[in-house]
Amino acid sequence: MLRGQPCALTNLGKALTAHFDKVQLLEADLGPALGTKAVSSAPPVTLKVAVNADGLGTWFPHAVAGFTQITGIMLDVVLEDEGHASDRLRSGEVVAAVTADPNPVQGCKTIPLGTLRYVACASPAFVDRHFPDGVDPSRLAGAPYLRFDRRDWLQARWARDAHGTELGTAVHWMPSTQAFLDFALLGVAWGLQPVLLAQPHIAAGRLVELPPAMPLDVMLYWTVARLHAASLRALTDAVVKAASDNLQACTS
Repeated sequence: MLRGQPCALTNLGKALTAHFDKVQLLEADLGPALGTKAVSSAPPVTLKVAVNADGLGTWFPHAVAGFTQITGIMLDVVLEDEGHASDRLRSGEVVAAVTADPNPVQGCKTIPLGTLRYVACASPAFVDRHFPDGVDPSRLAGAPYLRFDRRDWLQARWARDAHGTELGTAVHWMPSTQAFLDFALLGVAWGLQPVLLAQPHIAAGRLVELPPAMPLDVMLYWTVARLHAASLRALTDAVVKAASDNLQACTS
């Protein structure tokens, strides 16, 4: 343990904790063979996984709902940007993660899930106020926009791809998927919204896509420890099914 506020585990401590958690998952599979008394006295199995905020706000709960009802297994969800979730696996902090990183992680397997599609949009009032003559590079660069956190480059990437411009400093930091959507609906700024959340508002006229209506797709993967535990297999099946039902299909 490293002293500090708060205390932190050493690398050895992290490795031991990760090993203990994995052993517990394997022991849980022995429950039925050990008898009802052993099963009833054991603490519930808990899987620690890393998921990005937009996944939690859109498709991932569909995986959790059926899985937890059928298995009775608990989840400990760590909120982590999809571009950095693999680091949580490498440290042993989690046993599985939704990630945008296709690179292999030692001791894990990686399964393509599909793409989470984003659209750049704003309220009609915001568009009228900031783009009265249409969206062009100079007006886009000066208009207020939303950013989830310092690791969120979706808006900057879209501005470069769609209009060949860099964004200015008029940014609202909004580390909440729901608040990100709410602030766009209220005309505070424009931003990249998951189409799963934005589409009903676009259809109702509460949001409009910024020209040229170019979507941005983020490819997602499920990276999971190669551990022969029934709980992990069941969670993986549930995640793959939910992704198939809600995400854009993988393209070759």
